[in-house]
Amino acid sequence: MMLLWDLAGAFHFHGVSFGLENILASGLSISVTDAAVVIVSTFISVAFHEFGHAVASASEGLQIEYIAIFLAILFPGALIALNYDQLQTLPPFAALRIYCAGVWHNAVFCAVCALALFLLPLVLSPLYTHGEGPIVLGIPHTSPLSGYLSLHDVIVSVDGTNITNPDDWMKMMAKANSQIILGSPPLENSQSYKAIKEEKGYCVPNSWIEASKIIQEVNDNFSCPDDFVPFVQNSCINSSLSDGSNLREETEHKHCLIAKDVIKLKKCGNGWQIIGTDGNSCICSEQESCMTPVQIPGMTWVEVSYKSPYSPNCLQLTRNLSSKDSVNLNLESNPCDGTFVFIGDVVSVARSIQLSSYQPRWAWIIWSIHIPHILEKVLVCMLHMSAALGLINCLPVYFLDGESILETSICYITWLTRRQRHKVLSICLFGGTVLSIITFAKMLYSLIVLQ
Repeated sequence: MMLLWDLAGAFHFHGVSFGLENILASGLSISVTDAAVVIVSTFISVAFHEFGHAVASASEGLQIEYIAIFLAILFPGALIALNYDQLQTLPPFAALRIYCAGVWHNAVFCAVCALALFLLPLVLSPLYTHGEGPIVLGIPHTSPLSGYLSLHDVIVSVDGTNITNPDDWMKMMAKANSQIILGSPPLENSQSYKAIKEEKGYCVPNSWIEASKIIQEVNDNFSCPDDFVPFVQNSCINSSLSDGSNLREETEHKHCLIAKDVIKLKKCGNGWQIIGTDGNSCICSEQESCMTPVQIPGMTWVEVSYKSPYSPNCLQLTRNLSSKDSVNLNLESNPCDGTFVFIGDVVSVARSIQLSSYQPRWAWIIWSIHIPHILEKVLVCMLHMSAALGLINCLPVYFLDGESILETSICYITWLTRRQRHKVLSICLFGGTVLSIITFAKMLYSLIVLQ
């Protein structure tokens, strides 16, 4: 029971790099690495908890009968058996100190793990940079992004906003998804198209528009040939384009354009998440028009920029370039940098890849790219496990430290009789155990069903 509580508590208090949503991203499965991290973290946290009891017992001269290490299903555990007769003869404060020692050691261990997490970027700084963009550690073939990103690519920005770590990646994707959710609801006809609510536009030259294929209307649907995406002319002021009410009247303003060429142009419209003239300006030149992509309701348009500094071609290019040429190399002419647009369910797609905040300073240590990520995972998981173990053992629950702590603490209420103390203890333990089971069941339900 306690091990299940530790596991659920660790997942419940998920942090930056190790949350349950990342582990259960595909089919409620867990990788071998994640399973090993959980098992090792559980063993260390439990061992440190029991070590606290042992140290406090030894300091009080209490005899330790034996130390046991066991395995419950896949989760390791440990316990220390004390001499119960000697324990009963100790003063209440000394006994309370022994009972609370495990929780206290877990609290200290949490502080140590938190400090280690804070100092980890500094400790690894000779070999790795931190916070300069999330690097792709793993991308399964089933991920929709496998056709766009490759292993060891570094994500630079989402919708024009620079991101520095995996947290920024998830937040930006969730923000992009919330914009379409908060917009008008999907139409009954799932094949119908409309301009996106957030009005992300590009300043497209009028010559491109004149040469583009006019979008074809078939049974109230608008379609483009392969490799083309429908765009609608957007004034950046008229919001009627996003409500789908005058779809037929605006047909003449819709054009089929090549998205990979359009996304290289200057941005316009008020739907971009960046702040500045490039993202908020509705003004294009006289030779340009602000064109907004059109998409299926319920889907969202996200523009992602990335770079591939560790790919063989880019490494060869870097070696061949002189320092002067490197300065003159810009984003548009650099083949190591790229931008793509993804249209669909961006939140689930964002979870389908594994990212890390640490980038190796030199390409020859790219083989060790997983080491900082694993260290960060272990520290975060130990922090969660130790916090959950300490919190659970503070609760008034049968067979846990909380039962002994509560029983000893009640002894200080001198105005209660022995019978009344026993009654108060029984009520508190029964109520605490029932409430804990209900809370645990709700946590499991939310983690499994809502996932």
